[in-house]
Amino acid sequence: MNPQPAHIYLIRHARPIISRKGFFSKAQAQQYISDYNLAEVEKVIERSEHLPMDRIKRVFCSTLPRAKATACMLFGPEVELIEDARFREFENRIWGLPLGKFPLKWWQVTSRILWLLGLNQKDIESFKKAKIRATQAADHLVREAEVHGLAVLVAHGFLNEFIKRALKKRGWKVLLDGGRGYVGVTQLEK
Repeated sequence: MNPQPAHIYLIRHARPIISRKGFFSKAQAQQYISDYNLAEVEKVIERSEHLPMDRIKRVFCSTLPRAKATACMLFGPEVELIEDARFREFENRIWGLPLGKFPLKWWQVTSRILWLLGLNQKDIESFKKAKIRATQAADHLVREAEVHGLAVLVAHGFLNEFIKRALKKRGWKVLLDGGRGYVGVTQLEK
């Protein structure tokens, strides 16, 4: 066991380079989600001073390109990068009748709320299963932190939030909450 406290760092990916402006039909909103999942990200200008760069030897990341690209920019080739599907973002599918055009946020928020309520999960992972996956991801990071003294994850806002909740239930304390901002760093300690 490590005599110093163990730390877990949850980092959200950088901002994807994709336009959200204008009004979207249902089909355009669905296409936006597909494009977002493949989009390149803005260059990370500076690293957070909260990351112990000298101690980070391996980093976990989602299999989605925006997380991997962010991890590569933040940590470079010297760090072992471990892509793992358990760290992918909670899925979202656009819900609604294909009538009219609305701001993208309307499509996304409406669809996400219905998904959270269990009413919009056809052909995608249910909210219940996604929460279980987030708990399993938290357990994986805990094991890593117990063995190596720290665990670092570059993933997604929604997933990171549910991992953070699972860690808090296990007695981890939030020292820094980067929220859901792009390249936001949340640091937990136990």
